Amino acid sequence: MKLIPFLRTTPIPPSLLEKIGLPQCRFIHKYVPRDPKDKPKVYRYPASYDPYGPRPPPCDKIMQLAERMAALPPEELAQIGPTLRNKLQHPKMQRIDSEYTDLGSQGGASAGSAKVEEKKAEKTAFDVKLEKFDAASKIKVIKEVRAFTSLGLKEAKELVEKAPVIMKQGVTKEEADGIIEKLKAIGGVAVME
Repeated sequence: MKLIPFLRTTPIPPSLLEKIGLPQCRFIHKYVPRDPKDKPKVYRYPASYDPYGPRPPPCDKIMQLAERMAALPPEELAQIGPTLRNKLQHPKMQRIDSEYTDLGSQGGASAGSAKVEEKKAEKTAFDVKLEKFDAASKIKVIKEVRAFTSLGLKEAKELVEKAPVIMKQGVTKEEADGIIEKLKAIGGVAVME
């Protein structure tokens, strides 16, 4: 038996043998190749895979409806979707705005026309840029920057010392005007971009 030489080479403390008993091992059988004279197994697969299993055929009423719909002209076929959506009270599908999607090099002519439309559209988000400030009012400017950017003291100080720098991005026009007025009152010069 091959197990005995293995046990002799592997020292096992007697206390462990008492706790777990004799060591367990598996004997690996040698791989026996398939007989070359046997025919290969042929598996029958369906023509199309349906994960839900076979379905019963539709009833005659549904078949007649499908035939009537197929016979309709294209103008009337286009009206079926919206009419069913209204009848079944499904929510209207939201259009995905391509303004915020990056088409990259595949954009082609549509990307160029989107840029033209973007220029025509009125700007709604603005950036506030600190141009300069009086050296005497540096502490006041830092306090004000901390108030509307929610930065720490060190970060606000570094931001003010980097002037000219963009302090706040994507704010409304009213909010940007308010920030500019507050900075102007304490001795800073800010512009809206």
